[in-house]
Amino acid sequence: MADITIIGGGLAGSEAAFQAARAGKSVALYEMKPQKYSPAHTLEGPAELVCSNSLKAISVEKGTGLLKEEMARMGSLIVEAAYAARVPAGGALAVDREVFSKYVEARLIEIGVEIIHGEVETLPVDRPLIIATGPLTSEAFSKEIEKLVGSEHLAFYDAVSPIVTVESIGMEKAFFASRYGKGEPENGETPEEEGSVVGDYINCPMNKEEYAAFVCALKEADRVPLRDFEDTKYYEGCLPVEEMADRGDQTLAFGPLKPVGLTDPRTGRWPAAVVQLRRENREGTLYNLVGFQTRLTYGEQRRIFRMIPGLEKAEFVRLGKVHRNSYINSPKLLSAELELESAPGLFFAGQLTGVEGYTESSAMGLVAGVNAARLVNGLKPLVWPETTMTGALLRYISESESKSFQPMNANFGLLPTIKGPKRERKRLYAERALNALSEWKKDIGKL
Repeated sequence: MADITIIGGGLAGSEAAFQAARAGKSVALYEMKPQKYSPAHTLEGPAELVCSNSLKAISVEKGTGLLKEEMARMGSLIVEAAYAARVPAGGALAVDREVFSKYVEARLIEIGVEIIHGEVETLPVDRPLIIATGPLTSEAFSKEIEKLVGSEHLAFYDAVSPIVTVESIGMEKAFFASRYGKGEPENGETPEEEGSVVGDYINCPMNKEEYAAFVCALKEADRVPLRDFEDTKYYEGCLPVEEMADRGDQTLAFGPLKPVGLTDPRTGRWPAAVVQLRRENREGTLYNLVGFQTRLTYGEQRRIFRMIPGLEKAEFVRLGKVHRNSYINSPKLLSAELELESAPGLFFAGQLTGVEGYTESSAMGLVAGVNAARLVNGLKPLVWPETTMTGALLRYISESESKSFQPMNANFGLLPTIKGPKRERKRLYAERALNALSEWKKDIGKL
């Protein structure tokens, strides 16, 4: 029997297998292809890139670029394979999908990982166990995860609102307030936590002309087409904003943009409509647009959402989306080491943990693989420094507010705030992260 069992041969599962194997452990990696394919997969091999062939930015002054550099310094297979399969893409790390998959497979075989093909339909009893079955987990294994974590903690549809940096919000137009000065729930959402204070929300008020122009732009905007395995049966509680606009000019004003109970301090009156932004992280550096799930293209989101007063210069660290996705309520379930708190020895990795993106998923695989191997060796699992992008992501998925948890990509807003000139700040974040990683590695020795 292998020391470590891994379910799922995507990016996270492949990275986890490699890390465990390079630590000297025997690894059994289960991958259902080519016996069975999800609706989105076509290649026979592991680590298939489904949507885009890009792992995004290379520069360490970008969130994903810094994360890739951290991973490279920790011996990441996925980053190694990406550079080996690289195709020209300017400042992005894009790959030839087939070359990339074959490279990963060859390295896994070379290092001694046993790849077992076929669908896993029941939860293995082996421990350590890493579950890395991804956003399109099969129906049979989804039921196993439901039994493990509870159906209320497993989502199958990802409705994500955009997130902006607080420093990019024009507070000369926006204002802090909660409706009627209370912590009232917004548009059917869960109530705010006990102890909420007046002023929890940033409010961007619209007059009649601004609201009418905004609704018109939503109706005419380009939208992301549905994939073959998706449908348009939206949940009424999280309708895309453009869908609400299509239903009538005043639908948004009676929904997430309702102005009642919110007095604009500049006019002393309720506006025609109000876009509310809610704190996304503990530091208050990130705010999400409440109720702004959307299928608009990224370009249209940037253009139209910057029509909102106060968001003309908004810096978006995440844009909205509505798509099929499986992920667990990690803050309620996982430790910062990615171990299921109710089942010692069982780890989750990849998009199932609530991260967004190829690089982010791979990073979670790296963490799970390292920690599972340490468990076999009788060592404590590692917690990455919170000043690194890896550590910041781990902190987000393990410590966020569980009632409103949504998937997140790597961005500087997740890191503890750093002082310095705004134009220099990203460079300073990157330098601090890489220095912290270097010192941490010295302290712990070999991963």
